[in-house]
Amino acid sequence: MERPGVDVPHVDGKDQEPQPLGESKEHEQCEENRQEEAGGEPTSASRQLTMLEGKSGPYFSSLDSTIDILKKRAKELIENINENRQKDHALMTNFRDSLNIKVSDLTEKLEERMYQIYNHHNKIIQEKLQEFTEKITTISHLETELKQVCHTVETVYKDLCVQPEAPTSEEQTHKDDKC
Repeated sequence: MERPGVDVPHVDGKDQEPQPLGESKEHEQCEENRQEEAGGEPTSASRQLTMLEGKSGPYFSSLDSTIDILKKRAKELIENINENRQKDHALMTNFRDSLNIKVSDLTEKLEERMYQIYNHHNKIIQEKLQEFTEKITTISHLETELKQVCHTVETVYKDLCVQPEAPTSEEQTHKDDKC
């Protein structure tokens, strides 16, 4: 993701008034006041006239050079900010890439561990299913044997019910006497 740079703003100089190299405003006002007290024409009027004609006096030339210096410093600061932002962006990109690699490695390890657990559980489940199958087979055999025993008991019971009773010894003697 690209970060926007800082555009060079218009420097107004409202917050900071540059001090001219050489003369100051107080110095100029003192000069004007002295000129007026002496009865002479104030120098500010001549300077204003010079400024209106497009000629710059020593104050404005030093002011222009100070503004140029401020503009140059502001431009350098903005370039430094943009360079630092580019460095921050590169740092974040490297951090993101490093984090992606670490997360990917961790995910692979987690997935591998998960499959190991699956394999372990599969072996346990397979053993339990084998035991279950063996027990079901045993139950099936026992059920078959039980059915055979029930059938045998049923057959014996039917045989007992269908056969005539055997005559007792007294009945046998009475039978023999009649014949």
